[in-house]
Amino acid sequence: MQPNAVIARYLNPWKFKRQELQRRVAELRNRDGDNCSRCRRPMRFDLPRGHDTGPKIEQIVSALPGQSEGLENLCLCHGRCNSQPSDYTGEVQERIRRKNEAALLSNSRSRSASAGRKSVSAAGD
Repeated sequence: MQPNAVIARYLNPWKFKRQELQRRVAELRNRDGDNCSRCRRPMRFDLPRGHDTGPKIEQIVSALPGQSEGLENLCLCHGRCNSQPSDYTGEVQERIRRKNEAALLSNSRSRSASAGRKSVSAAGD
């Protein structure tokens, strides 16, 4: 840390904390990209802090007391996804449900098409 940064940290701690948060978000964004690590949807970085579709820093594995938060243990996700306890947020569950319904529908269509072909071939014999 540079000497000017140390002085600025004590003179204006809120600005220092905000700049440190912006630096971390920028580094994580360069490393991980612009998508949420939970729901895989794009995040908006132009929204005010605390917005539910804006970026929020999340710990991958909870750090032990006394350990520093390294960037390798952090990721970016939406504010609403970060508040959810697991990877199955409401959004992700809905997407999984729709995908399963589409798979069932395509399977039933292929079965009915193959059954139709069998009945046509049996009628032709």
